[in-house]
Amino acid sequence: MIGNIKDIETRYDELEAELGRPEIIRDRKIYTKYLKEHSRLTPILLTFREFQSIQEEIESNQSLLDDPDPEMKQLAREEIEALRSKTLELEDRLKILLLPKDSNDEKNILLEIRAGTGGDEAALFAADLFRMYSRYAELKGWKTEILSQNVTGIGGVKEIIMLMEGRMVYSRLKYESGVHRVQRVPETEAQGRIHTSAVTVAVLPEAEEIDVDVVPEDLRIDVYRSSGCGGQHVNTTDSAVRITHLPTGLVVTCQDEKSQHKNKAKAMKVLRSRLLDLEQAEQHAKMSEDRRSMVGSGDRSERIRTYNFPQGRVTEHRIGLTLYRLEDFLAGNLDTVIDPLITHFQTQALKQSSR
Repeated sequence: MIGNIKDIETRYDELEAELGRPEIIRDRKIYTKYLKEHSRLTPILLTFREFQSIQEEIESNQSLLDDPDPEMKQLAREEIEALRSKTLELEDRLKILLLPKDSNDEKNILLEIRAGTGGDEAALFAADLFRMYSRYAELKGWKTEILSQNVTGIGGVKEIIMLMEGRMVYSRLKYESGVHRVQRVPETEAQGRIHTSAVTVAVLPEAEEIDVDVVPEDLRIDVYRSSGCGGQHVNTTDSAVRITHLPTGLVVTCQDEKSQHKNKAKAMKVLRSRLLDLEQAEQHAKMSEDRRSMVGSGDRSERIRTYNFPQGRVTEHRIGLTLYRLEDFLAGNLDTVIDPLITHFQTQALKQSSR
């Protein structure tokens, strides 16, 4: 571990020098790349230097164990014990910081929410989840943009795709993929019976052009007139766009904008991200079961969370966590579940790396 940190220290010093060079500062692309790497290495070095400082304190206190004064000896022993406990904490923190990084952690995301079983009630809950994640993004200072949506007449959402942009968005939300189950009495239920519905959430890292090579010849692009709510442009111009990726059969549509070009750009953004997700899913399928369990399967077919309205309860099934603060959770305060989830998967990764 010490050897790895020494290499990191060397690289950190190199970055410090590079970030001070005028030609690097002028090149925004390279400057941003170096700045992100510098930001990633900083907590490792700060933790390591704190670790070194405490080690020096322990050595300094060791000499006091030979002091003829019994009271001074006892104080030294207590101080050493407390410092050793702190070094163990710092070692664990360093191990987590040195774990192989998910290459997608710093990416923006496409958040896809789809109503599943439950008809109108599932669509209404999909709209609730959309608002929940939007509020979370607002609390984090992230930008959001709706790329595509299919709404119902009663305020529900059959499907919505939202772009989230900000610092480490994917790292915070990557474990949200899966089936979200809701248990509540629908507004249309006359007898007050509790219904169970489901909504699927998919978190895709935003793909840049360099991540996925999309050959124009592999695309079939169709334009047609928009339908549904959308303003005066609906049914008057061929602004809606459907893109089919012929090798995979993936189909993406977008009709939210009045401009055909804007709809095409949004559809391409969704297509690239789905292709990247498909490519990574194929890579993950080739990994061992141990590796997949280490990082979490991300399987969208598994039920990951239940929202029980009568009891005001949120249950995160993967870590056995239950909170009775549903209203607060739906208001966007998700860190009460996201933080324990991240800790859980980091702990799994540590166990796997120590084998």
